[in-house]
Amino acid sequence: MQRFFEALKRPKSLDEIDLSRKFIEDLILKIIATYGTIKVKDMHEITGLHVNILEECLRHMEDDELCASIGGGFLFPSVTYAIKMKGRKLAEKLLKENPYIGLAPVRYELYFKVMEKQLEGRFPIKIPDKIIEKAFEDVVGSEKAKEILVNAATIGKGFFIYGPPGTGKTFITSKLSNLLPPLLIPRYIEFNEQVIQLYDPDFHRLSREQPEDPRWVKVYAPFVFTGSELTIRKLETNFNKNKGVYETSPIIKANGGVLLLDDLGRQKEDHNMLLNRLIIPLENRKEMVYIKGVPVAIHAHFIPVFSTNLDISIMDEAHLRRAPLHIFLQAPPIDEIIEVFRRNLDLIGEEYEEDVFERFRLLYTPKDKGGEGLNPTFAHAKDLAQIAQAVRINRGKDKIDVEILEEALNKHVLINLQRMNIDIAELHEQLRTFRIKTPQLKEAKRLLLAYGAVGVGFEGDSILADFEATITPTQLIEYLNNNSVDVEKIDIITETKRELRKIILSTGASS
Repeated sequence: MQRFFEALKRPKSLDEIDLSRKFIEDLILKIIATYGTIKVKDMHEITGLHVNILEECLRHMEDDELCASIGGGFLFPSVTYAIKMKGRKLAEKLLKENPYIGLAPVRYELYFKVMEKQLEGRFPIKIPDKIIEKAFEDVVGSEKAKEILVNAATIGKGFFIYGPPGTGKTFITSKLSNLLPPLLIPRYIEFNEQVIQLYDPDFHRLSREQPEDPRWVKVYAPFVFTGSELTIRKLETNFNKNKGVYETSPIIKANGGVLLLDDLGRQKEDHNMLLNRLIIPLENRKEMVYIKGVPVAIHAHFIPVFSTNLDISIMDEAHLRRAPLHIFLQAPPIDEIIEVFRRNLDLIGEEYEEDVFERFRLLYTPKDKGGEGLNPTFAHAKDLAQIAQAVRINRGKDKIDVEILEEALNKHVLINLQRMNIDIAELHEQLRTFRIKTPQLKEAKRLLLAYGAVGVGFEGDSILADFEATITPTQLIEYLNNNSVDVEKIDIITETKRELRKIILSTGASS
């Protein structure tokens, strides 16, 4: 990293910088046209370019009658510039073609070379014990899961993590990036005078030490996560015409770090299509993006993680080969949930009486042993600590005691739903209704019911079939074809909550 810092000193002349004079002058001209009048020091703040480079370009632009200095002090940074008629006409054309105004990018060739050097031989790595300890300092228990995470970070391989809700799947996966080395990335890349945005403050955490050239940033290994909202379109790099930049996809933002596909199987689109979309970048460690129709290779060297509350069978063998490790998280021990509850109280600065933890323990203690017999889950601990804090404040007490905890328990929605034997997961489980066009209606109906259809009806030359939302058109076509039923077309026509579908069926509103 030190060698890269030496190599990436701030360029101080046009001979030293990787960008062309034309690109820099076009950027400056767009800035002057947008601001009307602007000081050189403000141009420096916007572009990150050294004042010497700005001076070289502005003197040349003055000679070309594009802009003019209209005042300022003795020092060049204090000089104010305004645009001239010739410059305004050119600026209007440039802004129409590409409205980008901001930090100067890094030329694509330099980005590719520097990134390739950083990623070369990135794995396997030996992770120091102190890094492992630091990464997991706020993780209670889950020793086997920690071991798998260290293995994954050592060899750069992905894993599949599954288990019931509230077992900490997303939380513990987020620690994986803390085991990986940092890297240098440009904020923006220039390719054929177009700008590609790499840096995303939502996913890239800045290190304390930064290179001299402000166009580059040193970031910790990113942890990029997507959930049930993921679509194929969101996995693409798309042009933002308002900003004038190509905004990179999660696949590229995760470069050097971790890409988590959370809630796998809950997406509206077929999860197999999403997984198939990842295969090429996982194999090549690069993602192809199209800049005005020209394919450009961008580094995408990430560790994939797939997480679900569903069964591991939603992944086929081809996908599991890309994530050969696995973690199965079961309901946590009661002692671990109590410890997480204690840590959350400490984190928000609450004082408490020790007997609140014995009352908390009874929540998950089996009924035949005097407890309530609720399902153990980490999901209760954080929210319950904060609810107890609110109750304590409003009761005017100094400490959280059993009485306050009891009131907090009565206010927690998930706890009370469990107490009423209401399975919230089942209430929100979705059903998909498929329209299946086939000439073999009766045989198809028999097979679909055998395959687990919740309900089957007829609509002309098609069958309407309700299935759990995890079933995909691909699976149905394969199943029916394997059983000698020809399928002309399958459409997903609705996605309905299970409880609502039960009501519709019971009232006879569906065929």
